[in-house]
Amino acid sequence: MSQARAPVYGLAVGQTLTYAGVYYAFPAILPDLLAETGWTAAELAAGPTLGFLVMAALTPFTGRWVDRGWGGEMLTWMPLLAALGVAALGFAPSVGWWLAIWAVLGVAQATCLYETCFAFLTRRLGDGARLAITRVTLVAGFSGTLTFPLGDALARHFGGQGALIGFALLILFGAVPVNIWAVRRLRRMERAEAPRRHPPEPGALAAALRRPAFWAISAIFGMIWLNHGVLLTFILMLFQDRGASAGMATIAAACIGPSQVAGRAMLLAFAARISNARASLWSLGAVLAAGVILWGAGWLPALIFVFALLQGAGAGLLSNLRPMLVADLLGRRGFGTISGAVAVTPILASAAAPSFGAALLHMGGPGMIYAACLVMAAAGMAIGLWLLGRHRGEG
Repeated sequence: MSQARAPVYGLAVGQTLTYAGVYYAFPAILPDLLAETGWTAAELAAGPTLGFLVMAALTPFTGRWVDRGWGGEMLTWMPLLAALGVAALGFAPSVGWWLAIWAVLGVAQATCLYETCFAFLTRRLGDGARLAITRVTLVAGFSGTLTFPLGDALARHFGGQGALIGFALLILFGAVPVNIWAVRRLRRMERAEAPRRHPPEPGALAAALRRPAFWAISAIFGMIWLNHGVLLTFILMLFQDRGASAGMATIAAACIGPSQVAGRAMLLAFAARISNARASLWSLGAVLAAGVILWGAGWLPALIFVFALLQGAGAGLLSNLRPMLVADLLGRRGFGTISGAVAVTPILASAAAPSFGAALLHMGGPGMIYAACLVMAAAGMAIGLWLLGRHRGEG
């Protein structure tokens, strides 16, 4: 495992820069894109929604490809497609082109972000994957911290569409080469220690689909990712609605990344003393508490920083824990395929989040968003308590 540390951190840097360009860049420069393009929030949000829908459709297949040993190839080359897609967004002349480019970006997201990276590491490192995944997310948790101030600076100098080209260059000259290096290092270790291609494991997904745990895990992460996606997409607007200035809102939004890192660091520090199940319940509780705090920030705007701490730590930890919960509750047989199938629900939730949030905003203003996100967090917590209590009883 010590030999894998350097390439694992290399993948962490690649994930940081790729997420900055294809995930966080949109909410970071959304106000600038609204002013610059003249398109509505719903039209702009339809792009990420379409991208996530394509991602959801492809993720079960990418899981199978990881099971067959192609995870490294996807992590190596698909960030190049991501860079080209983000750059193309900067030249999109119409909403139609904006949507078409996001569809291509959906392919890139399905093949080179966390899901592929985590499945690749789990297949490669086995029981050591929890530590490796935590290390990746400790670094990648700073992606939002990097993106919001960088997006603000790029948009002020080059406009919103120019900022997208800047983010594309970040992926092209940062994520692509570091991923190539990291995967090659892990490949050399793999050739020395294990077969490169893994045999298929038929029937694993069908067996998992018959278990309530599969659907409960899917529901939990669907609820939380819809909650997090809505809040993240409109975070600057929501913070300003709570009474924060534009500068204060930007700083608070950038705090979500360090909060993710802090939560993951605690998981790393107490890894031997806290189970995946208990860590999951604490994380769900943090997201629920964050929803309450955001509502109360209308009386004290500084509470948006407490919200950023709780939301970031809770959602960040859950992104770490999902593959571990899948392995603990559903087993490691056919892990990539099963993990990819579980991921469909949270990816669909992320797809729906921008448009769903825009609809909530249109129907009832920011207050509707606060209420809906609080309900989603409460539902996720309730399902988690049922699932993990049931699992403990079975154990």
